[in-house]
Amino acid sequence: MCDTLVCLPSVTKNGRMIFAKNSDRSPNEPHIVERIPAMDHDLEKEPEVQCTYIKVKQVEHTYAVTLFKPSWIWGAEMGFNEYGVNIGNEAVFTKVKRGKAALIGMDLLRLALERSKTAYEAMICITKLLAEYGQGGNCGYQKEFYYDNSYLIADGKEAYVLETAGKYWVAKEVKDYYAISNALTIDNDFDFAHPEILVEKMNNPKFSFRKKFSEPVFTFFAKAKKRRSCSIDTLQAHLGEITIETIMTILRSHQTTENRASVGSVCMHAGGPIGDHTTGSYIYEYRDGSDICYFTGASLPCISMYKPLLKDHVEDEPTNLGISYWAKRELLLRYFLSGQADRALFVAEREELEKTMLYDISKAQSIAELKTLVVLYGEKEEELINKYLQPLEATEYHFSLGSSYYRKYWTKMTKRLIDDLKIINKGL
Repeated sequence: MCDTLVCLPSVTKNGRMIFAKNSDRSPNEPHIVERIPAMDHDLEKEPEVQCTYIKVKQVEHTYAVTLFKPSWIWGAEMGFNEYGVNIGNEAVFTKVKRGKAALIGMDLLRLALERSKTAYEAMICITKLLAEYGQGGNCGYQKEFYYDNSYLIADGKEAYVLETAGKYWVAKEVKDYYAISNALTIDNDFDFAHPEILVEKMNNPKFSFRKKFSEPVFTFFAKAKKRRSCSIDTLQAHLGEITIETIMTILRSHQTTENRASVGSVCMHAGGPIGDHTTGSYIYEYRDGSDICYFTGASLPCISMYKPLLKDHVEDEPTNLGISYWAKRELLLRYFLSGQADRALFVAEREELEKTMLYDISKAQSIAELKTLVVLYGEKEEELINKYLQPLEATEYHFSLGSSYYRKYWTKMTKRLIDDLKIINKGL
């Protein structure tokens, strides 16, 4: 489960495009940030590239990418490249029968970022790869989970929504703003489509891609409509005044009280029969050559702090630290969920730090100043994490908040997380 949104310059306060996504996965699934440089490839020596399940033809040159991804998957849930192309994908549940393992949506996302200079190129790249290799394969971490995919794609000048069902797809250009969740949204108002879909629309003016392909049961229980409405309603209420803070509010929003599972919330909390959890979050603001990404590198954006990254790598920035970076923050977050750490006090300090960060960034006059702020606020967030985690590091977890089921769920998941991390650390 996930939520992705884009706001074009026409609806933001400062006339800059904003792109954002929450990634909802298994609560124990490490969500890492990885910078991969641009590379030239000798196609005689390496004619193919290994994705999560299959190999595909390599290209002579791949662009530098910043990926926000499950640690075990080749592809990514979201990310951007050196040209400022951003892509976020969503699981969608369709009536198309499952095929053999092929490219998963996260692989298609990474391939498009590595091979595209514009949002339009990325959209075409995904559809061509889809036609050649198909999509399919288990995307679950500790259980099997299969789905098709939808995407939001942006580049600072234009944006597209692309939705798929097996080999079929439709796409349209975004006007002003758009949000996607775990459901198809396009009826017959698409600008581009698979050839067979174009023929079907010509023969039936009332044709709807959404109605034809949506699988109703999974789509309903994913509560995608509820989450998408939350994003859309907030954007509509702030048209012309949308800021980074507005987007942070959306990504941190809940539809339930604390200490309960919230599959219907944009900031998703596990703890119920459907166990998805917001494991990572980011916001990308286009700024005429000084684009800034704000990322959590941690689960639960309602608690975690957004830190800045620039489009290009900055020395000593908090990236490429792998599972250890995410795990450290996750171990602290579990103390907040258990009630053993003062969540309200931490959030108050985080809010003050973010407020200062955004002010300093707004006043920065050069790339050099922004680079300094990237390192500074990465260090300040690390200090905040240490302040709350170090006094508790030898403390056994004891979950005392929420219902009996909720407490048992998090006790079980946290024990499993600690065991998994011991295995990971042993293998390093």
